[in-house]
Amino acid sequence: MDQMKIGSFLKELRKEKGMTQEQLAEQLNTSNRSVSRWETGNNLPDLSMLIILAEYYDVDVREIIDGKRKSENMNEEVKETLEKVASYNEMLNLKSMRKGIITMCIVFIIMVIISAWKELSPAPLVSMICAYNGASFISKAREGKDKSDYITGSIFFVAMLINTVAFILK
Repeated sequence: MDQMKIGSFLKELRKEKGMTQEQLAEQLNTSNRSVSRWETGNNLPDLSMLIILAEYYDVDVREIIDGKRKSENMNEEVKETLEKVASYNEMLNLKSMRKGIITMCIVFIIMVIISAWKELSPAPLVSMICAYNGASFISKAREGKDKSDYITGSIFFVAMLINTVAFILK
């Protein structure tokens, strides 16, 4: 698989639609940076985005992967298989997130109990939760899902910093 060829083909398809990278990113609810990385061959779209791009450009997924047009239409079986694989991938990501959230909740509850028992301020716990949420949102934004996640993640980090500084100065 030639990433540069795929990127060049994606750029060609976008230009055929008469769109800028910004317009395409907005249309697909992703970041300009993701579109740029796809088109330069630095990154490839994930499976679910590959299906969306194929439908959006009205091409076969195999055409995108090959980086050139074919005369035949997309085989429905291939499309269904890719959709199942993308769905499975999303399910695995959700399971992983759930495990992280459950672990974080257990740690948080234990720390609240210890803080109450030792008569300590829960401020460090709040900072920890803010840091975890900030990292989660920024990680999601880096995957190109939603650029507003950068803002949300940054807000959590600022809240963590303010809370930590207030705790230290107290």
